Amino acid sequence: MKSIAALQAVVTATSFDGEPSDAELDVIETESPLILAEVALLDAQIMTIDRTPTELDQQRIRRARRRVLAARRDLANRAATGTVPAGAA
Repeated sequence: MKSIAALQAVVTATSFDGEPSDAELDVIETESPLILAEVALLDAQIMTIDRTPTELDQQRIRRARRRVLAARRDLANRAATGTVPAGAA
């Protein structure tokens, strides 16, 4: 039976301290409007899972979808102009 200890050293060669790097934090900050818009859409959809959506519910979902699309558009435009940190979008 072969030992995998030698292979494991290659996989875990870099130490991971559990904290995001500055670049990762920049990407998260850049993408946070999209993340928040997607959470709002998910909340609006969850509210109507077990019942028929009312007109107000449908408006809330449409509004949340528009915010998601606008946030995606803004993020894509920022990526196209080169103002997004590497790794975003």
